[in-house]
Amino acid sequence: MAVGVLALQGSFNEHIAALRRIGVKGVEIRKAEQLENVTSLIIPGGESTTMAKLAELHNLFPALREFVKMGKPVWGTCAGLIFLANKATGQKTGGQELVGGLDCTVHRNFFGSQIQSFEAEIPVPDLASTEGGPPSFRAVFIRAPAILEVGPDVEVLASVSFQSTKEVDSNSALQQEITQPDNKVIVAVKQGNLLATAFHPELTIDSRWHSYFMKMASSSNEIVATSSSSSSINSFEDQESYLYNKQPKTDLPIYH
Repeated sequence: MAVGVLALQGSFNEHIAALRRIGVKGVEIRKAEQLENVTSLIIPGGESTTMAKLAELHNLFPALREFVKMGKPVWGTCAGLIFLANKATGQKTGGQELVGGLDCTVHRNFFGSQIQSFEAEIPVPDLASTEGGPPSFRAVFIRAPAILEVGPDVEVLASVSFQSTKEVDSNSALQQEITQPDNKVIVAVKQGNLLATAFHPELTIDSRWHSYFMKMASSSNEIVATSSSSSSINSFEDQESYLYNKQPKTDLPIYH
């Protein structure tokens, strides 16, 4: 049950370490043909424009779009959310290529610059009911995007309060769109095989989002839950234990 992690730029190592903590093997993906060897994919946070240029250089976009269209589970965090969105605003001059598939509009840099990065406790009722644990999640937002609107098939998993939109965008129409009465904006969604978060779960000790994604992957028809090399590994829990024991236990620093 190896999970592909797009490893062009950004926090791919942190995702692989987070997967290791729950007993799942993460595989770095840099070429289109490598996608054939995995049944699910994480697109990590990073600098979305740089990631897009590297993906274009390696001709990855056609393969990534096909991966999504085939119904394979894909999770985008921060920049990965931007990649998966059908539409993105607030982009740099010339914009950037998107993978698409997620019926939403994303503002690329909703919360401001790097120095305006923050942490917040966000209510996560669906995550808590599925994975247990506390009813909130300590989310790390680093130069984060936000979801301005979603389509009818998109399930909202989490929102966060924000204080001001004065410096978000000078476009008055956009200001009117994102200034909602309750001053909340969407930061986590799910649509079919797609999961997206505007924050960085891989930078925290709370592994529930990774476990949540693995349940999406294990329930997908594309996942093969047995290993031909070991007939004793017959369940997802057995595979978690097997892979964990095979992996080195050196992890990257995380936020507590």
